[in-house]
Amino acid sequence: MLTLAPNTRVFLAVEPFDMRGSFRSLAGAARALGLDPTDGHLYVFLSKRRNIAKVLLFDRSGWCVFMKRLERGSFQLPDPGEQQQLVVDTATLHLLLEGIDLRAPRRAWYRRGAARGS
Repeated sequence: MLTLAPNTRVFLAVEPFDMRGSFRSLAGAARALGLDPTDGHLYVFLSKRRNIAKVLLFDRSGWCVFMKRLERGSFQLPDPGEQQQLVVDTATLHLLLEGIDLRAPRRAWYRRGAARGS
């Protein structure tokens, strides 16, 4: 898995992307959203069936493209409303790539003095 800086932002394109494209088409799609793909942040694109994800990264020396295909199911995103992209943190990216449904995620919070199991 990638080790990312804490200030790394992750931009998720809401519209489906043609997965036949690679570096240039992914960078062009990021620019079409008004973003700068050379800024060191991650840009995530999903296929029409949402079973394939491609992640674009420029690391100051060149382009990297990471791809994941789910064998079953699809990547589920929270409702974006009218937005063309979502901005998420790296923890949410990890959940997405694991195939966890982001429409209704639940995070367990530690509470001091709370009994176990509650």
